Parts: sequence; structure tokens; C-alpha cells
Amino acid sequence: MANLSQFNNFTRSLPLQDTLMPVLFIGHGSPMNGIEDNEFSLKWAAVAKDIPTPAAVLVVSAHWFTKGTYVTAMDFPQTIHDFGGFPQQLFDVVYPAPGNAELAMETAGLVQSTTVGLDHDWGLDHGAWTVVKHMYPNADIPVLQLSIDYTKDARYHYELAKEIYQLRKKGVLILGSGNMVHNLRMISWPMIDGGGYDWALQISDKFKTLIMNNDHKPLMDYQSLGKEAMLAIPTPEHYLPLMYTLGLKNEKEEVSLFNDKAVGGSLTMTSVRIG
Repeated sequence: MANLSQFNNFTRSLPLQDTLMPVLFIGHGSPMNGIEDNEFSLKWAAVAKDIPTPAAVLVVSAHWFTKGTYVTAMDFPQTIHDFGGFPQQLFDVVYPAPGNAELAMETAGLVQSTTVGLDHDWGLDHGAWTVVKHMYPNADIPVLQLSIDYTKDARYHYELAKEIYQLRKKGVLILGSGNMVHNLRMISWPMIDGGGYDWALQISDKFKTLIMNNDHKPLMDYQSLGKEAMLAIPTPEHYLPLMYTLGLKNEKEEVSLFNDKAVGGSLTMTSVRIG
């Protein structure tokens, strides 16, 4: 782990770059993906190798649900083990990536629609570190989190994302981490390694078609997509990170899908790359 002095170059505003950083939505699934080299985590690592090395990573995780909007602003965020019932090996993981207080302040300053608070207590929850650990295993890239305001609807989050678009021009990888279909109450253990209920596969196909057609309005108004959508999104926290990814897309950018697989009957790992 490098010390803070080695990250002094990040304490100044990041310069504009010639290329626009891609945006990702990652279906993060089980916390165990954080310590397993499986089909999902290996693809996360492959995607990291296929995109430019970011100046920093800003994660919008399903697991930081707050009243109001906050961004982590500490020098070294703690690794949060926000789960239970898993092997000790998972609780022993420490992902020691630095933070970036200057970038946190810059991010907060870009958002005009609401006040973004600077947080010094949270850290990196498992929606962030289980993914980024595979992408950047040396922990040498600053990682921040942006919280999700649970009092606001999907359209609000989609529009808020547009306000931080400038970060893409500065080499910041903005990563939404959740799951499009996420109903843990209906998990099927016989299908845990692959397979989905009919309703889950149907709404997953609908989500993917809308994403690939750049038709975001129905995705913002997902309650109107029928009972399948309500089964897929019984609570919104795992779905809302997708709104940030889609909100950051410009009309000319290409979209691709990866890890497009249903597991456990009622969960999809489908992930999105923009740019």
C-alpha cells in the first residue's frame, strides 16, 4: 500500500483529457464474488484491462442508501463488511485504496440540483470493493463513493448523473453497482449457479432491449413496466445505480452488455458498458 504522499498528484483538480472515460453498470451479486475468481469477477478484471486506466473511480453502490446525497471525502476509506453469514475469509478482506478529498469537493461542486455533503465516516461497502478489488487489485487508484438518496425517484437520479458528466472528461471511471433484477426473497437455491424464473428472464430481456435502443424513459418509469418489473425491483436500491450509468451516456456512444446471466432464479448479473 502506498502512503499518502504518493497520491499528492490527486490533491489538485484533475485535468481535462482527450478521451472520454467509459461508464459501467456492474451486476455485483453475492459478496462472495469479491474473493472468488469466477466467470463474473474474471470479466470485471478483463473490462478493466480493456478501458483506459482511470485517474479515480467513483462508485454509486446499492449499499449506500441515504437521506440526501453524500460523497466520501476521507484520505483512506475503510473497507466495510456490510453483510452476514459468510466465511471469515470474506470479513478479513481489506481493500486499501486511497480516497481523494479534492475530487470529492469537485464532485460536490458540480451538482447544482442538491447539496452534496462531504462524508468522512462511510468508506467502501461491498457494492464497491468486491468489484473494484478485481478490477484494480493493487489498490493504487483512488476510490470514492456517491450515495443514493432514498427519498428520490429514478428520474431524479438519472438527471443528477448528468451533472457529474464532466468527471468523465477528467479520466474518472463512474461505476454503478447493483443488480437490475434483484429479489432475494424469491431466491432459488437449485438455480444458484444459473437460471431464472420466467418473469425474471422476461423483464431482463425488456430492460436490455430498452438499454440497447437508448430508450431510457420507460426504465426511469419502471413501475409502468408491469408486474414482472415489480417482482424484479421490490425495493429500488439495487436498480437505481443503473440510472446513473444511463444518465451519463451521450447519444453517440456505443453500448454493450456483459455477464448477462440470471442466477438463483430472481437475480441477474447483467452489466453494461457505455463507451
